[in-house]
Amino acid sequence: MKDRMTSGLAPAPVGARPASIEEGEEGRPPPSPVTANTDPVAFPSNLRPFLAPTHRLPRFPVSPEAKSFRRRFFAEASLADWSDWRWQVRNRIRDAVGLTRLFSLSALEHRAVEAHCGSLPVGITPYYASLMSLTDPDEPLRRTHIPVMAEYLEAAGEATDPLSEDADTVVPGLVHRYPDRVLFLTTPFCSTYCRYCTRSRMVGAAGEYAFGTSQWERAIAYIESHPEIRDVLLSGGDPLALATDKLDWLLKRLRAIPHVEFLRIGTKVPVVLPMRITRELTRMLKRHHPLWMSLHFTHPRELTPEVTEACGRLADAGIPLGSQTVLLKGINDDVATLGQLFRGLLVRRVRPYYLYQCDPIKGSAHFRTSVEKGLEIIQGLRGHTSGYAIPSFVIDAPGGGGKIPLLPDPVVGRDGQDLLLRNYTGAVFRYPDPDGTFGGDKNARGRALPWASA
Repeated sequence: MKDRMTSGLAPAPVGARPASIEEGEEGRPPPSPVTANTDPVAFPSNLRPFLAPTHRLPRFPVSPEAKSFRRRFFAEASLADWSDWRWQVRNRIRDAVGLTRLFSLSALEHRAVEAHCGSLPVGITPYYASLMSLTDPDEPLRRTHIPVMAEYLEAAGEATDPLSEDADTVVPGLVHRYPDRVLFLTTPFCSTYCRYCTRSRMVGAAGEYAFGTSQWERAIAYIESHPEIRDVLLSGGDPLALATDKLDWLLKRLRAIPHVEFLRIGTKVPVVLPMRITRELTRMLKRHHPLWMSLHFTHPRELTPEVTEACGRLADAGIPLGSQTVLLKGINDDVATLGQLFRGLLVRRVRPYYLYQCDPIKGSAHFRTSVEKGLEIIQGLRGHTSGYAIPSFVIDAPGGGGKIPLLPDPVVGRDGQDLLLRNYTGAVFRYPDPDGTFGGDKNARGRALPWASA
């Protein structure tokens, strides 16, 4: 099954030479050598050893695990091929033949892949496959990308469009739910497809939307005619799967609208296809500030040298980075796993932003935890790690209610003029609140307050 790629992501011409690391990341000859300034006033002699001429762009890192995986399964590909994002896209694992060449599939996985039809295709970049266990079907990243038969079961409350995005779609591909912002769906294409995808109805070749320039133009015209729109979030599919010049065109058009104050991009590309974050791409993105980016992370296994490099390039380009993580049963639903992920993101200059309760997309029951589990994790993180490493836990309310944040309840009740609060260790503290009534309802409900006289 061939993905519809009207978004501008086209394969390289037949016979084209793949981009070489030594040639520079976009396949062009390297820049002319930079000669160090030898002015003794500007550069004292003790600094000159650090000013060696630069002959080429830095090599994109390839982890030892990825090198071993490439030699085993893609021996015909050079390191330059492997580090070329277009090669990664062309060589995605997309069907039972590709999967069985790499993985020892369980019976449930094999049946599910053979039974697949409709939208949400299988698609895994070779790089991202290299992070997965080849033998263990319960390995976290493998579970999120290789289908199982539970995907074909529909539980109560599930829907193909659980967030009712279609109901708030004002022109094809543009969702206007909140007063001052819109969601701009740019493409149906993702380099790698998560099995819990909220927009599974529209991604891949069988998706229900036809994306293209004419659809973009209608969306831009709507934004231009609504001056209350200050914030545009580009999503899809994945906007960073677009060709650089097409994404540049779209960002330029949006940036030219006077009342649009800033732009955002939602993407998983830096996580599953980090070599896409080329110098050419970051130079282009820098031209469209203020620009923010939300990255979709799932598990600490994703924090590889390649991802570290991709995040560093984006951060160095002046793009504030936030992460969005979906809480998934048996995959990342414990304090230790998410604590490791969130701390690792901070080190890579990515601020954990949202922890999502998994949306009730059709066939997702095997991924969903209880809401209490999410609150338990946030409670377990508080006080034990930096506040910067703790995201907001939210439910994107079914039926189009939008994002609703949930917090563990620290309020014990009231004792006279004092508000009683429980901290992360369980100890209760008093806050003088003589004019307040907040928390009094807990007393009224008859909850025992053993600390009231403390």
